[in-house]
Amino acid sequence: MNESNKNKQPKVGRKPDQPLRKGWTTGSCAAAASKAAYLGLLTGIVPDEVEIRLPRGELPRFKTLDPIISKESATVAIQKDAGDDPDITHEAIISATITKADDNGLKFYAGKGVGTVTLPGLPLPVGEPAINPKPREIIESNLQEVADQHDEVLRLNVTISIENGEELAQKTWNPRLGIVGGLSVLGTTGIVTPFSCSAWIHSIHRGVDVARANGFHHVAGTTGNMSENALRESFDLPDEAYLDMGDFAGGMLKYIRRHPVERVTISGGFAKMLKLAQGNMDLHSSRSQVNFEKLADMVLKLGGSDAQINLTKSANTAKQVLEACPDLPLAKTVAKQARETALATLSGQTKVDIVVVDRIGTILAHEGAETSILG
Repeated sequence: MNESNKNKQPKVGRKPDQPLRKGWTTGSCAAAASKAAYLGLLTGIVPDEVEIRLPRGELPRFKTLDPIISKESATVAIQKDAGDDPDITHEAIISATITKADDNGLKFYAGKGVGTVTLPGLPLPVGEPAINPKPREIIESNLQEVADQHDEVLRLNVTISIENGEELAQKTWNPRLGIVGGLSVLGTTGIVTPFSCSAWIHSIHRGVDVARANGFHHVAGTTGNMSENALRESFDLPDEAYLDMGDFAGGMLKYIRRHPVERVTISGGFAKMLKLAQGNMDLHSSRSQVNFEKLADMVLKLGGSDAQINLTKSANTAKQVLEACPDLPLAKTVAKQARETALATLSGQTKVDIVVVDRIGTILAHEGAETSILG
């Protein structure tokens, strides 16, 4: 929330009625382990606890475990606390090994239990360790702080490991995504906010209620921060009109069918809006999957080449298909079909528009409104 909004009430839909204990992402734990290891490498002493700074300014502290220090390297472990979230990595041991490098900046490596990207379509190149971009930023910013305090230039190799990560990864979609050898290091904010499905859907319903009670005629359901931020650039809506829909498009739309508003805008990434276009109401990766045969048929009908059609049939991710078809109006077609799905779920009293965004929040398509926000 920006400065002008910081004193307003939190958006409805962010928290369930009963408070649940938050936890820390694998990215936060990796950053804490990395910072403690770097301190050990520079000073010869690993602190019993280490504090890190997260993107929103939080300063959590972590107990350090099993430090190993030599002249060339330092290794420290952190045990993950996921709070009340049913996270398979809760209590996992995440460790970082730091060694000095010749080149400026950081070079990341996958240790035991951390996966490696083997297929295109993910936000990391093939061959890179599955340490996502945001956790890398969190690790780098905290290591840079240590370097500045000790008048050092940041030149480090960072190896992240997760105990039993390879076994735990079999319970995730990593193998299907082409991430082999272990888990991904994830987390955009560094904080795990626990929600059960029922609590999250309950919060969406209460968000609709508040919007109606305050006379808001237009609400926006978003799948995450990126899609919400994209809408904020184009719509002048109050905070309370934004519904943190997450993956529960059906939970929101079915409630709006019974408690109508004049207009709902649904915003999400290409893959999630594609799932909605294909008739899925739950957009989570564990509960619905992109039908690539149907997507290949869409590419065919849009005039795609044989190469594009064949790539789509064997694609790893929807993003891979989108990038392979820059000459086709894929996002626009997905937005149209997602709108049809949404309209079919509603009672006809609510206008619907769909906004498709990319991974950095750029709007790719907008369908349904009288005036397109794409200009």
